[in-house]
Amino acid sequence: MLREERGASAHTLRAYGREVRGFAEYLGETLGEGTDIRKVEHTHIRSYLAVLFDRGLTKASVARALAAVRSWFKWLARSGYVTSNPASLVSTPKLPKHLPRVPGIEELNRVLNSLGKARISSSHPSAKMRRTDGAPRVDGDPEAAAWPARDRVIFELLYGSGIRNSELCGLDLASILWGDDAIRVFGKGRKERLVPLGDEATAAIREYLPERKERLEAAGKGKLVHDGPLLMNLRARGGCRLTTRSVGRIVKQIALSRGLAADVHPHTLRHAFGTHMLEEGADLRAIQEMLGHERLSTTQRYTQLTVGQVQRVYEETHPRAR
Repeated sequence: MLREERGASAHTLRAYGREVRGFAEYLGETLGEGTDIRKVEHTHIRSYLAVLFDRGLTKASVARALAAVRSWFKWLARSGYVTSNPASLVSTPKLPKHLPRVPGIEELNRVLNSLGKARISSSHPSAKMRRTDGAPRVDGDPEAAAWPARDRVIFELLYGSGIRNSELCGLDLASILWGDDAIRVFGKGRKERLVPLGDEATAAIREYLPERKERLEAAGKGKLVHDGPLLMNLRARGGCRLTTRSVGRIVKQIALSRGLAADVHPHTLRHAFGTHMLEEGADLRAIQEMLGHERLSTTQRYTQLTVGQVQRVYEETHPRAR
């Protein structure tokens, strides 16, 4: 059901499968193997969550386990295996609200401008003998910051369009709608949306495509030039598609080499997209649409108002402030 009806990602399928199997093992230990699933009550689920807390799991991890169990019982009830969902009576652990620090507009502009310079320097004859950005490569990952033109596209799309890491890696060349200045993205549950494609991202992609074509043809995979993934891996392995894990390492490596915080990752750039647009006066619902959030409350938690913006809004709108 998760795979066929909801279009859940492989990561979600693995996570939910792991959580449900863990709960099933707990039931086998406490109620005995072969126990009728209809005998499971909400008290058993609460006891299982207590066991997870005793194991040292965080509230977020326990909440994820409960979400999986709740989803499983919802499906069991819908399919007629149980008459009700006992997990619906169990409250989700209250999670602390952590707003990650978002790099400033100038900080990210500086990084993006430096990527353009790194791309130019990589064309120098000696570039093959040295690192193009002057930073050490992440151990064990040849992808990390090793292809300036491609890496610039990664940053321009993550920050410039606000898409998720998985959405970025899922892009094909055909996903770019050049005439509409947009990209077609498939988000969670395979929901389709169109996201604006900025001038800088467009320029970065156009500069990257000739290198992509050259590498694909050299690897004997010329058929992927027009129909393959937009972002390809360095060695043209398999279907040539870059993985989300590699994107995470590339972003972290470049961030560290450019003086950004050590905890910067692809989702930080997505968060920065929403936050910076909000700072510049964008409508919250427009941001919700571009980010692909189902509920506006998600966008409200996701973006953060700066003290400066709050002060500016107050001074511009309140009659006693002037």
